Amino acid sequence: MSEGAGAETIIARLALLFEVGIDAGELAQIAQDMSSTDLQHQDKLQRVASLLRHRPDTLALLRETGAAVRHRRDEAETDAAVVQRLASSFDAAARISSAASVQLSSLGDEEKLSAATAEITGWLQRQGFTGAGLRILDIGCGIGRFEIALSPAALRVVGIDISPSMISIGLERCAALPNVELRLTSGLDLADFGDASFDCVLAVDSFPYLVLAGLAERYLKEIGRVLKRPGMAAILNYSYRGSPALDRSEINHLAEAYGMQVVIDGERPFRLWDGTAFMLVPVGTLRPGAGSGVDEERSVRST
Repeated sequence: MSEGAGAETIIARLALLFEVGIDAGELAQIAQDMSSTDLQHQDKLQRVASLLRHRPDTLALLRETGAAVRHRRDEAETDAAVVQRLASSFDAAARISSAASVQLSSLGDEEKLSAATAEITGWLQRQGFTGAGLRILDIGCGIGRFEIALSPAALRVVGIDISPSMISIGLERCAALPNVELRLTSGLDLADFGDASFDCVLAVDSFPYLVLAGLAERYLKEIGRVLKRPGMAAILNYSYRGSPALDRSEINHLAEAYGMQVVIDGERPFRLWDGTAFMLVPVGTLRPGAGSGVDEERSVRST
């Protein structure tokens, strides 16, 4: 709660923390018994307790979904082997719960997932990330939730993912959208796409796995290659290492190395999700969007 996490995010974190040994009822009672002089914290405790009591199966579902994906790398694993393992893991997670597999804090609930997706999409739109003539690439598209949300306000949205199961679910969900394309990808690069082929690149919760696989630098180089001038890239969550300072330092260094600059540097603008937001643009370009607090009459530069 001290980090501003919402009740759903708190439950998702607790599900991963307490893998065994405590059930939803016990955890609800702990939250109920706790007290805080901070009224917002007290409200969150009560909401945590209420959610767990009304949906006692939620904790087990989140544990099972979270356990399907191992966030550690074996010393002998190659980059390609990590990607292959993650693809199988995402397949397994999607079979357990398509909603929880792409956002644990949805608690496996499609309505909660839709609300969080809408909040993120609204933020992207305020940054100028959408427009009638824009082509958008979504790296790690999962089940196609952002394709559905962004397609009405874009010329074309292309989603790529390494999970055949997630792509299959996404194809069903996006079947009626003529300007959406979903592709299965190797997960090793963006070689399927030409230089300067997208106005915007989106990566929601995919970079933590690229960091795990040792591919983050390659992908930032590739984003710089496929991104048009002007253009923008939104990376929402860079890693799960638990060090915002390290993430900021690394992403700023790599952005500079590949002709980009960071204009939103590790903010937490979301209420329904605890993701950290980075926005990158090619060096020397103006922000086409609004709502960031950056002076749009001058070239932006990270400080």
